[in-house]
Amino acid sequence: MGKMFEAAKSAYAEMGVDVEAAFKRLDAIAVSMHCWQGDDVSGFESAGSLDGGLAVTGNYPGRARTPEELRGDIDFAMTLIPGKKRLNLHAIYAESSLKNDRDALTTADFRNWLDWAKERKMGLDFNPTMFSHPMAKNGLTLTHPDPAIRKFWIDHVNACRRIAADFGRELGDTCVTNIWIPDGFKDTPYDRLAPRARLKESLDTIFELKFDKKYNLDAVESKLFGIGAESCTFGSHEFYLAYAVKNDKLLCLDAGHFHPTEVISDKISSCLLFLDDILLHVSRGVRWDSDHVITLSDELNAIAAEIIRHDFDRRVHIGLDYFDASINRIAAWVLGMRNMSKALLQALLEPADLLRQAEEKFDFTSRFAWLEEAKTMNFAPVWEEYCERCGVPSGPQWLMQVKQYERDVLARRD
Repeated sequence: MGKMFEAAKSAYAEMGVDVEAAFKRLDAIAVSMHCWQGDDVSGFESAGSLDGGLAVTGNYPGRARTPEELRGDIDFAMTLIPGKKRLNLHAIYAESSLKNDRDALTTADFRNWLDWAKERKMGLDFNPTMFSHPMAKNGLTLTHPDPAIRKFWIDHVNACRRIAADFGRELGDTCVTNIWIPDGFKDTPYDRLAPRARLKESLDTIFELKFDKKYNLDAVESKLFGIGAESCTFGSHEFYLAYAVKNDKLLCLDAGHFHPTEVISDKISSCLLFLDDILLHVSRGVRWDSDHVITLSDELNAIAAEIIRHDFDRRVHIGLDYFDASINRIAAWVLGMRNMSKALLQALLEPADLLRQAEEKFDFTSRFAWLEEAKTMNFAPVWEEYCERCGVPSGPQWLMQVKQYERDVLARRD
């Protein structure tokens, strides 16, 4: 251990912070990395252009085109990311000679992903893909007035839940299955109630199929609006919050799915008073749900602080969700994952006892002062030490490795 780390460790100890305990706790917090950053949410269906209110901007060279390329890129990215990791898959990443439609997918369609995860002793998470498909007619899926269309999507979701339960069973690590639909209207509808009633009925039908929570946890995800659904989104926050509480499901809070002045950090403690677990999709919206790569922002630090301060580590499932094709896609993964780990480590290094004591005594001056002092503590040597213990580059050396991979691998794809 270097002298700078020892000095930083001593300084934190003076504030009552045990750096070694922080490392140990951080080692146990898994962050789920989203596979779709690596190929611009293309998947392997060849179903056509992206829709459902989603858009990927940029045309940076080297996009993964095959499952082998995508897994290779993920493997490389994870060599640059410290801490415990998972992988989050979408249904469009199925790979099988059977070419099953989405309502007939099976675990066999994801056998390569499952074997890959087993080799790495890594957990998987899963998502039904409710967009970019001919059966998403009029932009509607589980809310569509046509029962046959609703049944197709009900069957798709349950196919995904079966696959997820198999993931959890075979990996010995619970899979979180997240349900998000793009359903809504571009302009103001006359009737908001009937589509929401159909959504409730569809979800009720889906969840009649039960799975052991040891293997699969179900989550539902809200959204304020999307491209093509600017005026009304049927799967709103209020709808899914009520549904999750009533039906014992996880609520997914996506950082980009609320009004620009809303933050999900403030919702975590409220939701966990009524729910056992929640799922986070950590993203960065810029004026809208634009899914920018996450930065080490005040809001990211606030999200991490809410998790750590209240010992929600085991009740909050952290996943990232963004897609940026304007920069190197692997760098986008690495930046976001490292920033999430930095935010968690900074939260673990807060002088918790001093802050709690000051607040309990209504000593708001001390609380303010300690919070500000924590922001300028010598964090860099602690982060560098953690990275080195994890066997990953501690500083900008990771970028040099990404640039070399781009020259050696990505540049050969075009």
